[in-house]
Amino acid sequence: MAIFSLKDKVVAITGAGSGIGKAIASIFAKQGAVVNVLDLKEPADVDGKFYQLNVSVQPEVDKVIAEIVRVHGRIDILVNSAGIAQIANLENTSDSDIDKIYQVNIKGTYNTMHAVVPFMKKQKKGVILNLASVAGTLGISDRFAYSMSKGAVISMTLSVAKDFVKDGIRCNSISPGRVHTPFVDNFIKTNYPGKEAEMFEKLSKTQPIGRMATPDEIAWFALYLCSDEASFVTGTDYPIDGGSIKLNM
Repeated sequence: MAIFSLKDKVVAITGAGSGIGKAIASIFAKQGAVVNVLDLKEPADVDGKFYQLNVSVQPEVDKVIAEIVRVHGRIDILVNSAGIAQIANLENTSDSDIDKIYQVNIKGTYNTMHAVVPFMKKQKKGVILNLASVAGTLGISDRFAYSMSKGAVISMTLSVAKDFVKDGIRCNSISPGRVHTPFVDNFIKTNYPGKEAEMFEKLSKTQPIGRMATPDEIAWFALYLCSDEASFVTGTDYPIDGGSIKLNM
């Protein structure tokens, strides 16, 4: 029997149109999962059934999750990968900036968990994996609102794990360090034109391991945590950060 198999597991992945979420969708599909891609925009290549969704709008989330359950009869795994970033310290962060980050990173995570938990309780089984960040623990410079939101994701993860462990629901989060995604490339291009290679190297070396992660490296860890092999694992945030938290202390 293949290890880390997700054969016939019904999975919903938010933010699966690009970056880490897309890598998770691809690897989960290869492991046999029935993947449902939830995102604002449909990607060119979809690893599963696509549902257009704004995670910050609760009625939309409820409708999509209910539809997935109607089609498949259950929902086994939820992965919350949708998220946005904002570059500013406290003084440069407006109330509208806070609201925007809150709506997606915090409320969006709440909305999807709120929608799936009742179904998972009826099934007496389910897995939730939230994408947090080392920013939620370290408090990265010029990431005030983003760090705040990821700290909230870690706290929500622990709360859900405690409240629903007796219902057979596991809930964990992972906290990546810097990951080489299109967001990173666009950020460097926008803010450091003409110095892209230099800034990429500088950002890479902020992590003790000396480089950024690939999306697939995050996705493989997500696969383990969502698989039956991790059935004894719940209520924890797992850094996958090239040593950023422990080795930079």
